[in-house]
Amino acid sequence: MSIKLLTGLMLSGSLLIGSSVALADDCRYRGVLDDKFCDENYDLVADLPKDQSQWRDPSTLVFTYTPVEDPAVYKDAFSDFQKYLSEVTGKKVVYYTVHSNAAEVEALRSGRLHIAGFSTGPTGYAVNLGGLVPIAVKGTEEAFQGYNLVTIVRKDSSIMKMADLKGKVVAHTSASSNSGNLAPRAIFPALGLTPDQDYEVKYSGKHDQSVMGVLSGDYDAAPVASDVLKRMIDAKRVSEDDFRIIYTSPRFPTSSFGYAYDLHPELVEKIKHAFFSFRFPAEMQKTFGGADRFFPITYKEDWQVIRDIAHSSGTAYTKTGLKQLAEADAAKAAADKRAKEAASKSQ
Repeated sequence: MSIKLLTGLMLSGSLLIGSSVALADDCRYRGVLDDKFCDENYDLVADLPKDQSQWRDPSTLVFTYTPVEDPAVYKDAFSDFQKYLSEVTGKKVVYYTVHSNAAEVEALRSGRLHIAGFSTGPTGYAVNLGGLVPIAVKGTEEAFQGYNLVTIVRKDSSIMKMADLKGKVVAHTSASSNSGNLAPRAIFPALGLTPDQDYEVKYSGKHDQSVMGVLSGDYDAAPVASDVLKRMIDAKRVSEDDFRIIYTSPRFPTSSFGYAYDLHPELVEKIKHAFFSFRFPAEMQKTFGGADRFFPITYKEDWQVIRDIAHSSGTAYTKTGLKQLAEADAAKAAADKRAKEAASKSQ
């Protein structure tokens, strides 16, 4: 995808601000949700529109998964679920590849995306600005799948503890990432380490790029999601012996899955049934670290710790915050393109 097209996706409609949506004058409460939505049941997610003419029942459902790593990998990983979702809903289901968190939120808000998985941090943007209603996280019969923030260094590095990162170059992933940016900014100061003050932050764009950057020596260290690191080790992209983990955080929920708030209630019930009755085939379990199903969750309860981290780090799930995220995504994409062009010229 070209940078011009990518930027257009992220910034279309002046990035969410230019869309003219009539506000619900009779909305008694919307909390921190965008003015487009209402939250009269106080569950922190957008209510179904009161006007039934606004309920959508599309003939084709568009599904995607968070662009944390190689999008093609996850398109294949969810192929069996897409088929099952199509069978249960009676509708065609297509996969829409997104290349940034901002573009995914915009696609949901604009109505181009109906069902999606959002990584942990950007889920708040998807809820407040896109109208996402999260219902599930990958998991098992007992619990949802979680992950930790782990700080990695090369095995041969002289860095042995977090205090040793002072004066170093540390890769954060992207502005909206929970484990790759928000959690470190909220947690590390209590460990005596303030990002941007005690060490230089460089954004890698993605967790796997942080891991590979530490391995190649581009960065001295990186906070990354433990589940991403494990998948890379299992796929033999890297070896566990390549790294030393110098910090492990408390456990966070993994990516959320949900639907657009304005889908027809009868369709929503079918979507929920598809999620909660589907069992992951063996290859999908392998891809997702042993998870064998979608485990039910609520945004209000299960994302509380993530909202607390965002609040303590000064992150607001607002249009301004998303605009900053989109600009950072676009800048990173442009830098990646320049790096690839320079590499190809040098060969």
